[in-house]
Amino acid sequence: MSATDPTRGSAQQMRQKVQEMEEAAQRASDPQERQKLQDKARKLREQSERQGGQSEGIDPTI
Repeated sequence: MSATDPTRGSAQQMRQKVQEMEEAAQRASDPQERQKLQDKARKLREQSERQGGQSEGIDPTI
């Protein structure tokens, strides 16, 4: 897979979004909002990891 692979770029964007959500959760003063952001970040991280695992398994030369 090349660095310009759209799947890789998408996974990178997802990881960046996860980081932003986690940081926002840390800054949130409302406990419910903090929990909501943490849950979203966790789900997005899991999705990103699944996508990353799938894209890595496609190229048999690795």
